Amino acid sequence: MKNFLILLLAVLLAMLSACSTVNDFSYLDNEKPALDLKTWFNGTLDARGMFQDRSGKVVKRFHVEILCSWQGDTGTLDENFLYADGTRERRVWTLRKTGPNRFTGTAPDVVGEASGIVSGNALHWNYVLALPVDGHIVNVDFDDLMVLMDDKVMLNHATMSKFGIRLGEVTLSFQQRAQVRP
Repeated sequence: MKNFLILLLAVLLAMLSACSTVNDFSYLDNEKPALDLKTWFNGTLDARGMFQDRSGKVVKRFHVEILCSWQGDTGTLDENFLYADGTRERRVWTLRKTGPNRFTGTAPDVVGEASGIVSGNALHWNYVLALPVDGHIVNVDFDDLMVLMDDKVMLNHATMSKFGIRLGEVTLSFQQRAQVRP
């Protein structure tokens, strides 16, 4: 019985530590270049990424072309995914500035609203995505940290979880496409 209680306590502690995340990104406040979402997500972006399952195995690789535009404090990000296996997917985000350095986002496969805060050169973004898995829809929590590296490249690391258990990670590199000027 004693061994069972110790094992149960260890499992509960592991689950609690899996649920905890660092949500204070104020340490990034002074990092440069400062991220302005309306400037960065404007025009056409190319992104390349991969999904790794919980064991670290690369399960999917993909390219995303993102067409970005803003009208006032509302932005549209039209994402067109092309996976290495040839399948395609599209997600259209609507972003809204809701306060100083605060944004919300919606998309057809996002459950409720995404919530984001900009701090220095980074955007911390949380949302629930309805993913098709084996003929079913599974709601998965995403915890994204997007960090602007310089004026041309942004890196994104996202952790996917369900009930606080890490399912995998997405790594993504965004690059602004050179604009052709007349």
